Amino acid sequence: MAVRATWKGTIKLAELAFPISLYAAATTSKRISFHILNRKTGNRVQREYIDEDTGESVEKEHQVKGYETSKDQYIILDPEEIADAVPDSDKTLKIEAFIPCSEVETAYFDKPYFIAPSDKNFAGSFAVVREGMRRKKVAALARAVLFRRVRTVMLRAQGLGLIAHTLNFDYEVRPAAEVFDDLPDFEIEGEMLDLAKHIIQTKSGDFDPRDFDDRYDQAVAELVKAKIEGREIKPPKKPKETKVTSLMDALRESAKTSGKTKP
Repeated sequence: MAVRATWKGTIKLAELAFPISLYAAATTSKRISFHILNRKTGNRVQREYIDEDTGESVEKEHQVKGYETSKDQYIILDPEEIADAVPDSDKTLKIEAFIPCSEVETAYFDKPYFIAPSDKNFAGSFAVVREGMRRKKVAALARAVLFRRVRTVMLRAQGLGLIAHTLNFDYEVRPAAEVFDDLPDFEIEGEMLDLAKHIIQTKSGDFDPRDFDDRYDQAVAELVKAKIEGREIKPPKKPKETKVTSLMDALRESAKTSGKTKP
């Protein structure tokens, strides 16, 4: 089954422009999902909106969005008003700058997408931009109206295509200093640092996403299968805890066991 494009438009770099398609690079469709049921009847239940004051159900046609201006005071915004206020999309992903690939802090990464030319007649133009970025080891910063929002997008060469990340805005990312500034600064030297470096060395490996499994979904799938088959459900054994009396002891114990298992 062919992958469906999420968005179609044009990449524009100076006077060069060509049509592209944007595809969602990540999906949650294979995750286990649940329905909410009435335990007594086994029937599915429906969600409804209730008026806080009257306690009555509010039908969909009477539901509107409101912006709170003060306590319990709202400005009502109709869908047509919101649509008119959003910038019109000209379906153009305009490249504004090139930066080193490592320069963007990963906390700004939002959602990943794959980009490919939507017209094979422009595959050459697409390849020129892709290979230029790959050879210079740079990423492109572009802007576009995506899904009714003006978004900044970072593009990088990947294989025969491009991978794109929409970026969070600065006001959406919490400053790291809010968390890190109160941490004590320790001077780590001697055997403690040597042990830490040894453990890291023995655990060194390569990133392969196939090595990481979704243990939650697997456990739930096994639980469902066991209930269907009427088997007894046995909880997994908890790992044995190792008691240590100090950080140095913990590092020494870790150094003994590191390297015995695949990273």
